[in-house]
Amino acid sequence: MTDPAAQSSYLVLENFIGGKFVPCRSHIDSYDPSVGEVYCRVPDSGEEEVEAAVAAAKEAFPGWSARSPQQRAQVLNKLADLLEAHLEEFAQAESRDQGKTLTFARTVDIPRSVHNFRFFASSVLHHTTECSLMDHMGCLNYTIRCPVGVAGLISPWNLPLYLLTWKIAPAIATGNTVVAKPSEMTSVTAWMMCKLMQQAGVPPGVVNMVFGTGPRAGDALVGHPEVPLVSFTGSTATAQRITERSAPYCKKLSLELGGKNPAVIFADANLDQCIETTIRSSFTNQGEVCLCTSRIYVERSIYSEFLEKFVAAAKKWKTGAPSDPSSNNGALISKEHLEKVRSYVALAKSEGGIVHCGEGVDQLDLPKRNANGYFMPATVISGMADSSRVMQEEIFGPVTCVSPFDTEDEAVSRGNGVRYGLSATVWSRDVGKVHRVARRLQAGLVWTNCWLVRDLNLPFGGMKNSGVGREGGKDSYHFFTEVKTIAIKH
Repeated sequence: MTDPAAQSSYLVLENFIGGKFVPCRSHIDSYDPSVGEVYCRVPDSGEEEVEAAVAAAKEAFPGWSARSPQQRAQVLNKLADLLEAHLEEFAQAESRDQGKTLTFARTVDIPRSVHNFRFFASSVLHHTTECSLMDHMGCLNYTIRCPVGVAGLISPWNLPLYLLTWKIAPAIATGNTVVAKPSEMTSVTAWMMCKLMQQAGVPPGVVNMVFGTGPRAGDALVGHPEVPLVSFTGSTATAQRITERSAPYCKKLSLELGGKNPAVIFADANLDQCIETTIRSSFTNQGEVCLCTSRIYVERSIYSEFLEKFVAAAKKWKTGAPSDPSSNNGALISKEHLEKVRSYVALAKSEGGIVHCGEGVDQLDLPKRNANGYFMPATVISGMADSSRVMQEEIFGPVTCVSPFDTEDEAVSRGNGVRYGLSATVWSRDVGKVHRVARRLQAGLVWTNCWLVRDLNLPFGGMKNSGVGREGGKDSYHFFTEVKTIAIKH
């Protein structure tokens, strides 16, 4: 427990229900990962708070859904403008709350959150519906799309505002109302955004924010009979629980889950470009991105050269104080998560793997105030069997494993040899080969000779245990609406 005398200096968050901030009776400690100390108190909401939020969302639904897409788009654009006007404030808060570098929050998280609102404000205006004429029957058939109702949105701690707005924007653009539950570990920017709702013209009850844990607030939300659709980003284990809780109500589910993403690097790859990008794809945001590369398969003829250059580049990837502009990585989200990630490195060593750099090899040079933060250097491992838990399970930290392969078939087979199928990267100058291998890899997204190039119009999501459904321009529009076919006899 925390010292009661110190609690008065903490930031204390409140739920946002029906356009008002509502205090909560009990709270959860939230830590600044870069110093390892509590700095914030987050509501520990349960059924009562979720019930109030769902009631507010239900009440707001008729009025909001009756607005035209153009009217709703104006509100989204205004919210985007307000977020952008407060970009630095949000970036500072996101960095402190999550542990990521201020540079990353400033250049990726918050700008993308702004863009999410602008993108869906525009995209919602450009969808078309279907029409079919049956002359011989004297009938005209056409479709319309209607908002579903109250959307339950649960977002993770790795890209807090970025992924929360990726859900809120399409949900409200299409006329739904929302009860959102951000991660209890990273709730501050969601709470800050609620302060902008009234100024942006979001009517009370259209966006409700309930803070708390998955087992209490999340469970109450996904099991609520008046919440007909749930969009969740997080772990596969939690998604299984959500599916079970939703089953009695036949809810619409969108589940964006984990990854164990392979990079397949052929001998004809542009090695300099490949190494620079694969360092980023392995270690960006402390490796806490579902799309990060965690298994690197390299054609044997270039394996030694690749490994040497890759390790040298990884050693230059600086882990340090999030506020330091020269830091590439900040702190991991929590002490528990840091210990979990370290345990995989220990397991790799115990199984005969070679740790070339990072954890247990390189000392971190941290400022004194960050001495108790949850930092871990970029770690490269080789010599692991594909059957190892290190190669099979999502680590979600700055750890990647490198392994040689001999043939294209072997590379594809090993790339596909996990239960996940979110993303993959392929490196080769052979156009035929990249098309062929991209087609054969079991992944929802395949990047060739690049990483994380995203057109938000196109589908985003995974195969196998990496998820159910897709997100993106048309896919999000379809998920957050119900299609209705109307036949007119004339």
